[in-house]
Amino acid sequence: MIIFDCDGVLVDSEILSCETDARLMRTAGHQITTEDIIHRFIGRPKHAIWAELAEERGQPWPLDLLQKADEILLERLRTELKPVRGVVDALQKLDLPRAVASSSGVTKLKLSLEVCGLSDFFGHHIYSAEQVARGKPAPDVFLLAASQLGADPADCLVIEDSAAGVTAARRAGMQALGFTGGRHTWPTHAARLRDAGAIDIITHMEMLPGKLADWQSAA
Repeated sequence: MIIFDCDGVLVDSEILSCETDARLMRTAGHQITTEDIIHRFIGRPKHAIWAELAEERGQPWPLDLLQKADEILLERLRTELKPVRGVVDALQKLDLPRAVASSSGVTKLKLSLEVCGLSDFFGHHIYSAEQVARGKPAPDVFLLAASQLGADPADCLVIEDSAAGVTAARRAGMQALGFTGGRHTWPTHAARLRDAGAIDIITHMEMLPGKLADWQSAA
């Protein structure tokens, strides 16, 4: 069983999301860059990111600022979002049951997959951290996906671009492949994924079918 993260793995959205959040936070007087958010928070639910940064700055965000960030991002997704390079070809070659397990909210998750033409690859096996008690790095959303697939977590392989996601997969009793092919990647990205427990790294989706074959033969 294969479980995919969405943002930065299936759709190239992390750069759009982090740019939008950083810009809105700066309007509220908090000096933070897109790169800061990527390096520190990628893979975690948005509400958790904003809550931690509000605590750091010592005051709450202006009323409705997070809602405004969400609205701007949804519009950017409709007009700018693209699938990760090579992901359609990779998905077409897979013959294993698969699901999506994402930190994104349900609305953003489903919109992203629809805009990029990927929804049909997963059917109803599309799961959001909004559906569980805890987001990544907790294992809850991965365990939900496995249970809905009727799979033992030990038989699942997760494809993740974030240390938080790899950590969540390992806590769920799953193995994880790290992915560094999104536009938000940075020089120490692969090392961070390995440190979190990724068994290997793929830098382009064309590598995925071969890595899955290796994983199946080793199982």
